Amino acid sequence: MMMRKAAAPARRISAAEAAGLVQSGMWVDYGAVLAQPDVFDAALAERRAELHGVKVRTCLSTRPRAVLEHDPDNQHFFMLSLHFSGYDRRKHDAGIVSYLPVNLGEIPDYYRRFLPPVDVAVFKTRPMDKDGNFNLGPANLWHRAVAERARLVIVEESEAVPLCKGVENHLHVSEVDFILRGDDHPLTELPNPPPTEVDRAVARLIMERIDDGDCLQIGIGGMPNAVCSLLAESSVKDLGIHTEMLTDGIIDLYKAGFLTGARKQIDRGKIVYSFGLGSKPLYDAVNDNPDFHCCPVDYTNLPQNIMQNHNMVSINNTTQIDLTGQAASESDGLRHISGTGGQLQFLRGAYASPGGRSFLCLSSTYDKKGDRRSRINLHLTHGNTVTTPRTDVMYIVTEYGSVCLKGLSVPERAKALIGIAHPDFREDLEREAYHHRLIPRGFF
Repeated sequence: MMMRKAAAPARRISAAEAAGLVQSGMWVDYGAVLAQPDVFDAALAERRAELHGVKVRTCLSTRPRAVLEHDPDNQHFFMLSLHFSGYDRRKHDAGIVSYLPVNLGEIPDYYRRFLPPVDVAVFKTRPMDKDGNFNLGPANLWHRAVAERARLVIVEESEAVPLCKGVENHLHVSEVDFILRGDDHPLTELPNPPPTEVDRAVARLIMERIDDGDCLQIGIGGMPNAVCSLLAESSVKDLGIHTEMLTDGIIDLYKAGFLTGARKQIDRGKIVYSFGLGSKPLYDAVNDNPDFHCCPVDYTNLPQNIMQNHNMVSINNTTQIDLTGQAASESDGLRHISGTGGQLQFLRGAYASPGGRSFLCLSSTYDKKGDRRSRINLHLTHGNTVTTPRTDVMYIVTEYGSVCLKGLSVPERAKALIGIAHPDFREDLEREAYHHRLIPRGFF
């Protein structure tokens, strides 16, 4: 672990004093997810008239950011996000947030090799413990890498941050320049709506391929969490977890006794994750709990680590598939909606794992302004971003079936994907596939 050394002993200052350290043109880093500062953010927004060209980097905003709310025309601040939340998406639509394309597991290396040095880094942490450590809570990710590259490091203490066990999940007081007192408001909760019938239909098909002792990665969204719901009703046992995001569905499996991790090859018995976002019961479950292991994202997400656990099962959402198997999971045409996240790295890690499997799941249709459309199409929507290349896709699952694309030619892929599209669209898809020679005449 590389340790940053502060130039002078850490000093306690007010939020206004901390915001006063920011100058025009600086790079300010808010960290990611639940580690983003709130009191500092509000104080910095108050200084907007004095500043211009301040660039704020963040990821998955869980609350409105004051620097954006008080500067809707980008006169003073501009934000770059490494993965969009719903809030970030709306601000992107308004032209005041942009996306930085990344595989999430590579971000620590981006900070160390490619991104400009950070002028001021500010993270929300637990108050300092008796050993001088500020625990980062359920948001390890790349915060240590940011601190290494930052000219100034500020921590915003909050009693609301749970104590999360793990690897390098803290900053020592010797690495910190300034400490400010944050608020103790409860952490943001991510709503977890009950699974729909389509979610459950997809989950049942995935469930058929999950065995005792498998090690799971569960992505964000209704369908991956529906798998957790069904697993909790099953007789499967000794499951392990090695994931990027800790979800409520995983917590439910843990409480029900399904997650022993007894057959894992690395971190046996531990639920390994890089960040958690969900309900208060999730934050309560991880607090001071040695069963949970919060690690940097370049540990959880790099394929060479993922593959070390045998029978790795990766379960993620996608939004559109073309008939050759390209998966678009992060945009709607030229409109960016989320991010690459860890999807591609977990698909590759699961594939390389002995006995591993990866699943991309999606509903067969969606509604756009009253118009029902197929998510399986001849080609991707114009401008859509390919998140997972067709060469990496294994299982595709809709409510109408599951197909494995590994080893299939383009005609075989097209035929298989048409077979799990909504029945109302299959005839047109097949006609288009023949017309554009994806399926040559006489092939079948």
